[in-house]
Amino acid sequence: VPLVESGGGSVQAGGSLRLSCTASGSTFSSSGMGWYRQTPGKQRELVAAITSSGKSTNYKKFAKGRFIISRDNAKNTMYLQMNSLKPDDTGVYYCHPVYYSEGSTAVVDQPGYWGQGTQVTVSP
Repeated sequence: VPLVESGGGSVQAGGSLRLSCTASGSTFSSSGMGWYRQTPGKQRELVAAITSSGKSTNYKKFAKGRFIISRDNAKNTMYLQMNSLKPDDTGVYYCHPVYYSEGSTAVVDQPGYWGQGTQVTVSP
């Protein structure tokens, strides 16, 4: 499922951004989805995940209380609302299909192509 991330930009600490991930094809609504990020000097890490229905979500500790993941299957689009941004949030953000089901806490990224991501830069 080709995915295109957008919505990144430059903000000051404390600001907000909303990222979007738009999919083409008919399989988006049947797949769990995740937002990942790669910050300078670190490996790519999971930020948050959402089940195919959108009923369940999973956040990494650093994202809890600040970020909100959501999806609109009718628009083949997933979102990441990021609030109270910190300089440590600076990095490239990617969306990618994941294995993640209701009732489970496990999130595993699916094999396949990774897009180019969208750059988020947070200044002090």
